[in-house]
Amino acid sequence: MFRTALALLALVALPCFAQYPDRPVTLLAGFPPGGLVDIVARVVADGMKAKFPKGVVVVNKAGAGGAVAVAETVSAKPDGYTIVLTPLSSLVIGPQLNPQLNYHTPDDYDPIINLVAYYPLLVVREDAPWRTIQDYVADAKANPGKMRVGTPGEGTSSHLNLEEFMSKTGAKMTHVPYAGWGQSSPALLGGHIEAVVAQPGEAKPMVDAKRIRALVVFQEKRHAAFPDTPTAKEAGWDVANGVWYLLAAPKGTPAAIEKQIHDAAKAVTDDPAFAKTMDARGVDVDYRPGDKLKADLWTQYKLHTEILKRIGLIK
Repeated sequence: MFRTALALLALVALPCFAQYPDRPVTLLAGFPPGGLVDIVARVVADGMKAKFPKGVVVVNKAGAGGAVAVAETVSAKPDGYTIVLTPLSSLVIGPQLNPQLNYHTPDDYDPIINLVAYYPLLVVREDAPWRTIQDYVADAKANPGKMRVGTPGEGTSSHLNLEEFMSKTGAKMTHVPYAGWGQSSPALLGGHIEAVVAQPGEAKPMVDAKRIRALVVFQEKRHAAFPDTPTAKEAGWDVANGVWYLLAAPKGTPAAIEKQIHDAAKAVTDDPAFAKTMDARGVDVDYRPGDKLKADLWTQYKLHTEILKRIGLIK
């Protein structure tokens, strides 16, 4: 009798999985249209259509540094019809700065796949007197607070890279938050600040035009677009906090559904055309499956907790 009941349950459940997806999947993007998160989300959603014939629809839910989209995903039904494309910062920084959110740690959602990543770099004007990062740090140590460094805002990954860099070098610099590259780059060129922690795709055109110079990249290895720029680790300071873009689903989403989402997204990242599109924006393909991704998220969560506590943004 028990076996019969199980068999009947299996027959009832089977069509639900077999029919997935029987309607469009909503892919939330936590930032406004036109930005990098939105661009990656739309390229991935379009590429996933081969395995999601009903479509993957990108819906922009901007706010709270991407946390609004993650929070909506966390509270959604775990049926595979609501997923989110989010940067790492929304997961390991956002909930610590805003404890009222409905998610707190990597255990509160299901990471499915990491898609791309980029690592910031520190740039100065081309006519700046510092030819190397060692020159820059030496000047900063000799003149505490002299170096004014722009970032996209307090609590961003770029800001935390700067804070970690100051901690490792022992140099005191003045952090100047901006709303983004559109504000910080004119400030740099105008001499209002000495440096900017920038995204590779933003900095590359100005580096190529000989208007700014990259002194160091906060990455494990040299960036292909800046082959002559050393990593912070090469220079003696182990600082390499990147910005990852990943797909996540509500906790408890069936493994079979998560695998289907993973496989469809993986096929997109494997396409050379995707890599070319991302490379044009200074972004690298960075595939990590869900199990490895979750472990890496925990590592980053703990690292960012230490930095946020050290600079007084959290207790």
